[in-house]
Amino acid sequence: SSLSGPAATQLSRQAVRAAAAYGASNPSTMTPLMSSLQRRFKHASYDETIDENPLAHDAYKKSCYVEIDWTIPEDHKVYEAVLKFSAYNIGCLVTTDENGQVSGVVSERDYVTKIALLGRTSKDTAISQISTKMANLVTASPHDSVYTCMDKMLTRDIRHLPLIDDSGKVIGMLSIKDICKVMLKETEKTIETLS
Repeated sequence: SSLSGPAATQLSRQAVRAAAAYGASNPSTMTPLMSSLQRRFKHASYDETIDENPLAHDAYKKSCYVEIDWTIPEDHKVYEAVLKFSAYNIGCLVTTDENGQVSGVVSERDYVTKIALLGRTSKDTAISQISTKMANLVTASPHDSVYTCMDKMLTRDIRHLPLIDDSGKVIGMLSIKDICKVMLKETEKTIETLS
């Protein structure tokens, strides 16, 4: 039987948001998937506001990377960041200045586009020369909803969000994968409830 009313609207919102998150990491599937969902759930709107749960902090705690130190000094060489990427199987780190304050982020994408493709060497280049600086940094608060986090990622075409607490301390890093997992689980729970 087909759903209608608030229950259908809630499910449609979650489905469209989950599809958008999936599409962010799989661009070739995004357009057909979103079109299909929007046809099926005619009341769906990607921009509509829904409940603010689950939170960014909840999504991070469910990841397998909660014990990692996500920071690296910006005056270190890019090679050290690459070693950390490889050792922990991660794709992004938060950079810090000489006072230990957050100064930006450095990612695998930065390495590929600003070192490898330009013929530079990671052992001779400081992280600060290729990192995204604080002025352009997009971050998440532990109190942000996962939907807010996904909106930030899709709007800025990024795959990682540093999780920063109210005092400016780095708590962790949210990836598009973390967000997708939580959103899909929420959608499954809603479908189960409505079945």
